[in-house]
Amino acid sequence: MSFRSPRIRAGVRPLIGTILRQKDPTEGPHVSTSVTYTAVLDVKRSTAEHLARLLHDHRIAAGTRKGRRALGCFKQAVLVLRWFTDGTRLSQLARDNSLSTSTAYRYLHEGLTVLAVGAPDLQTALAGAKEAGLTHLNLDGTVIRTDRVAAPGPNGADLWWSGKHKHHGGNVQVISTPDGWPIWVSPVRPGREHDTTCARHHGLIDALNRIAAELNMPTLADLGYENAGDGFRHPVKKPAGGKLTEDQQTYNKVIRGVHGVCERANSLLKTTFKALRRVGLDPNRITKIAAAALVLLQLEYDRAI
Repeated sequence: MSFRSPRIRAGVRPLIGTILRQKDPTEGPHVSTSVTYTAVLDVKRSTAEHLARLLHDHRIAAGTRKGRRALGCFKQAVLVLRWFTDGTRLSQLARDNSLSTSTAYRYLHEGLTVLAVGAPDLQTALAGAKEAGLTHLNLDGTVIRTDRVAAPGPNGADLWWSGKHKHHGGNVQVISTPDGWPIWVSPVRPGREHDTTCARHHGLIDALNRIAAELNMPTLADLGYENAGDGFRHPVKKPAGGKLTEDQQTYNKVIRGVHGVCERANSLLKTTFKALRRVGLDPNRITKIAAAALVLLQLEYDRAI
């Protein structure tokens, strides 16, 4: 699914510039010129302008004096969006904008902060689902890969290592609508934790069981949420050494078919924003990155529920 135009056109500055080099006293000057090109950022201009306004308000609140920043708010917004959508390295963004790497990191973290504030909390997301009259919700966890070094966890286990995915990462729970549109993302938990453990930590199990009882709005999930409660609908697990009945097999096909749409939610976030495919920052930053990505997705498609 492609974004709507108009998109942002950003000129990328040469990294070296034109260099005059005398190779030999008997030769004339040798000119080496780096390549300059124009890139188009696949984001609506209104999204960049919205982020620029958030950054402008943030600077006012922080008491930043005019002319004290190397980049204006719009250029800082473009820097943040290039990192999100294209996964551009911070060192590259720093060179393109004549910044130090530390300044580029600071600009990025400011952008993450002002965006993440706009993400709905769990109560707001469920209230929106209730108002929209949804028939059911979907819940699925995703592990966002990180290349940070290992950290010791309980019993000496690697805290961020996901045994299921065989790489380091952070677990994020995603609630979506029946058609697979994400409406809420959780704070990050270590990749070693099971989906049910993460959901309980965030209060999701109690909240989703409650909304199912009150509104007859069940939550569809996979077997990772087995025994989560009466408000959850998941496939029937095959008994050890036994077989599923024909009715159970039919039930599983229906549940998996309807719930399968929710995989679009995690895919939509990760395919839209390359930054979510592999995070090179502190894994704890995934909380703000995921929340900011949800806000950007809502801005791009002009949709909340």
